[in-house]
Amino acid sequence: MRLIRCFALVVCAACLAACGPQRKSVFPPSLTVQQMQVLPSGMWRLTVRIQNNSYGGMDFSSIEGSLQVANDMPVRLHAAFDRDIPSFAGDVIAVDVLPTATMGSALAAVAAKGSTGSLAYAIRGTIHAQPDLADHPDNKNPQDFPFQHSDFLSPVPGIANTFR
Repeated sequence: MRLIRCFALVVCAACLAACGPQRKSVFPPSLTVQQMQVLPSGMWRLTVRIQNNSYGGMDFSSIEGSLQVANDMPVRLHAAFDRDIPSFAGDVIAVDVLPTATMGSALAAVAAKGSTGSLAYAIRGTIHAQPDLADHPDNKNPQDFPFQHSDFLSPVPGIANTFR
């Protein structure tokens, strides 16, 4: 009888412990270039997608990093913004970069090939974020998350100076 009481007490304690608030984990976001446009000024406007991979909302405020195209010297990738992205959702920001002459000629060569051409790129750096206080009341500290992504850009058929 005593063993049954001890077992019932352990089961009740485990059930009560499970009733506490669930801790929402914070995971690094992922960043990708969704689209790139060549502006009339010669600058490139990148549409960068930020994917929140955390179990709660995050307030993203800036990125600091680099864009490397076709194994050329990287150029600065920097933006300050205010995006509140819910858990497992994504949003986009626009970032203007000034390409090098080598980057511009590599892009022109790809554009001349049409939709069969592709240009390798890599972005890397740090994104600054703070967990949403409503989702993470115990985690009020801003955090810097490293990001890194490599892929290819190809001309968009029918839309001049646009690559995806």
